[in-house]
Amino acid sequence: MLKIVSMAAFSPKSTPPYNVRSVSFPARSHPSLAKLEQKLNKISSWQVPTPLKAETVLGRLSSLGEIYQSIEDLLNLPMTQQALLQHQNERLVDGMLDGLMRYLDICGKTRDAALLMNESIRELQSALRRSKAGGELSIQSNVNAYFCARKKMKKEVAKSLASLKKADNIFEGSLLLNPSDHFLSAFVRVLSEASLITVSIFTSLLLFFSVQMMKPRPSKWHLVSKLVHKGVLPCEGQQENLNELESVDAALANLLVPSSGKDFEAREIHSVQQRLEILHASIEEVENELDSLFRHFIHARVSLLNILSQ
Repeated sequence: MLKIVSMAAFSPKSTPPYNVRSVSFPARSHPSLAKLEQKLNKISSWQVPTPLKAETVLGRLSSLGEIYQSIEDLLNLPMTQQALLQHQNERLVDGMLDGLMRYLDICGKTRDAALLMNESIRELQSALRRSKAGGELSIQSNVNAYFCARKKMKKEVAKSLASLKKADNIFEGSLLLNPSDHFLSAFVRVLSEASLITVSIFTSLLLFFSVQMMKPRPSKWHLVSKLVHKGVLPCEGQQENLNELESVDAALANLLVPSSGKDFEAREIHSVQQRLEILHASIEEVENELDSLFRHFIHARVSLLNILSQ
């Protein structure tokens, strides 16, 4: 039985490859299986970079969508349908249905959390545009609301990560099929590999959203100033070492440092606005990819249920 790498291995401080073994099928595997095998093997060789940025997450989500499109195509093959109907492996079918439902749940909750996050970003952007009229208190209030949204997202992420831990063995026991049925055995191995990769990619997505918040307490803004000047908080030259969420955090920290110059404040507001725009666009793209994945999971589940109802 293949085992997914532990959640600890996906710590933001480490950069392990996906711990997914290369798929190996019979020499006369069906062309659709062979094509999916190539995709799975390509993904299994990926490294998880540090920092984990939106571009990387989006690329993996897009590739995962292609994997499930291929699985949909396989489920629509007459030979797949015939194989599943003939063997009626209850544990296999239950594992497939349960896995898809678990991924649907995580996908939906993560998408909803991303939507709420983008709402708080839009509100903060609006407050910054009104900053000359609204004053510092208006900005600080919306900054606090933004970090509250981040905190809520981290809670949802923690729940989803716990749920993912239960998804790495959904095909346990299902690989013990009749070895003479090469096609069904190969199909099940594909599903097992796809399940492991799904857990890996969802884990990287959730870790992207749960990076440590650099949020100082409202009464301690003078400490932020000291941290900035001592180089503890990232400065402009260090931004390449931050992902989009961390970059916004750093810009907000700099913005709220007490200063006497209007030019400094204007520059910092502009910097925050730029980074918020990048983060907003990135999260919006993640939402779109999750929407697409959600539909793939639904279609795959419906196809499977249609097969069982024959």
